[in-house]
Amino acid sequence: MSDALLSARGIRKSFGDHEVLRGVDLDVRRGQVVALIGPSGSGKTTLLRSLNGLETPSAGTLTLDGGPALDFAAPVAKGQRFALRDRSAMVFQHHNLFPHMTVLQNVVEGPVQVRRVPREKAERRALDLLDRVGLADKRDAYPRQLSGGQLQRVGIVRALALGPDLLLFDEPTSALDPELVGEVLLVMKELADEGWTMVVVTHELSFARAVADEVLFLDDGVVLERGAPRELFTDPREERTRQFLHRILNPLD
Repeated sequence: MSDALLSARGIRKSFGDHEVLRGVDLDVRRGQVVALIGPSGSGKTTLLRSLNGLETPSAGTLTLDGGPALDFAAPVAKGQRFALRDRSAMVFQHHNLFPHMTVLQNVVEGPVQVRRVPREKAERRALDLLDRVGLADKRDAYPRQLSGGQLQRVGIVRALALGPDLLLFDEPTSALDPELVGEVLLVMKELADEGWTMVVVTHELSFARAVADEVLFLDDGVVLERGAPRELFTDPREERTRQFLHRILNPLD
């Protein structure tokens, strides 16, 4: 796709003798939300981490914004991986905040240290973002003083503060109590409505159905099915997809 912000072709990843990804293709257009769903161990998180260089694929290519393709058939220079990571930001399953830093310090650290943004400017931006997610009054709090939902919202703000082209979410609600899930999903929906480009690994199928532009169902390291949410959730083509959706949506059957 010529208009893709990120294109992945034939992505493979092995850990020892275990091949986790077996030739995955993915295109993400600017302003698009792509949801990755599938059973545990299907390769979703490994794929997500491969998209920004946290994992180095064993084979395949990644092309960012029409630039030269990174071909993992040969060793890729560290600088090339860093250039890929520089355009994206990850929101992890667990917030990964620095426990010895306040909320504001956690958000400012990346822009100042990585982007070389002047601290005063970074703090103004951080405060605007914290206010946007309802956490301006927590600027001087430490992570231990926050709820799980607040921690994840700070994690999202920390990613936004880097000004990335691509936001990557790795099951950001899976570690939360059920009553806290909604506050994080609401922030993510607002980002999608504003046109942020996002790839989201999630088990929240209602979120994927309502917010995603495209849903990919991964199983055993391959994309078994992909399509618009209405099509994939209503009339999946593959029997394995139907089985997965039925088990998730009807856990007592």
